[in-house]
Amino acid sequence: MRYGLSVPVFTGDVGRPVAAARAAADAGFDAVFAPDHVFPPGRPDRPSVEATTLLAACAAAAPGMGVGLLVTRAYLRPVGMLAKIVAGLDHVSGGRAIVGLGLGDANGKAEHAALGLPFPPIEERTVGFEETALALRTLFAGAPWPGGERIGPVAGPLLPPAAAPVWVGGTSDRVIGVAARSADGWNGWDLDADGFATRAATLAARTAEAGRDPADVVSTWGGIVLVGEDADDLARLEADRTDKGLSMSIWRGTVADLRAFRDALARAGCAWMIVTAAGPADRTAVVGAGLVAG
Repeated sequence: MRYGLSVPVFTGDVGRPVAAARAAADAGFDAVFAPDHVFPPGRPDRPSVEATTLLAACAAAAPGMGVGLLVTRAYLRPVGMLAKIVAGLDHVSGGRAIVGLGLGDANGKAEHAALGLPFPPIEERTVGFEETALALRTLFAGAPWPGGERIGPVAGPLLPPAAAPVWVGGTSDRVIGVAARSADGWNGWDLDADGFATRAATLAARTAEAGRDPADVVSTWGGIVLVGEDADDLARLEADRTDKGLSMSIWRGTVADLRAFRDALARAGCAWMIVTAAGPADRTAVVGAGLVAG
């Protein structure tokens, strides 16, 4: 299994996520990821660092680390532009970029409105979502995208070419279907071990039904984790989070609990575990030691 750290983007201080990337490298993580948002969900009055620019800075600050978008929404950028940007990230990271695509929800609609971008109904978005995955994979391979129902033709070629895997994120049946037919990987966000195992098995079955090798579509997990070194440390972190009025609907446990959770995900075929380390800045080292060194 490989390990990723999602760096903070909801800040006006770009130094924070860049420092987190360096800490992730020191802790032994394989890659850093960033969600692609115009502003924090539901908070248009708050800042958010632009994800692709940030990931380029992280790649420069922590050479050898992979970088990934988890996720960027289909329709946020024209497909050809997105392909060129991700190819650039792949080049500056030494061939270690990943692009995760999202279908979008009500929060995404507000962000698109702020930029004057369309946000089609779910049925249309699903078609465009799948065609975006197919178009990116085609362009990364150096071929032109011939065009589809929602995503028009893109002549290409991308020079220099790239080899970034295309993941899709989400737990719905429609997303699982898109992953099975058209992506290189799937990310299940905030699932428990049993839920992940169930969805991963569904993905494998549907991939085979689509005539593809299930081994060609990796299953990955992502989520926010609050990790204490022991039970007392965890209780302190939980109390602090409660006092701040932050959501407790996240994964919580000790380092030993985290390792057990990781092992359960591994048994279900999880290829990547991407965590957002909640709590103080030292949690990156704690989580890294628990996952990578444990």
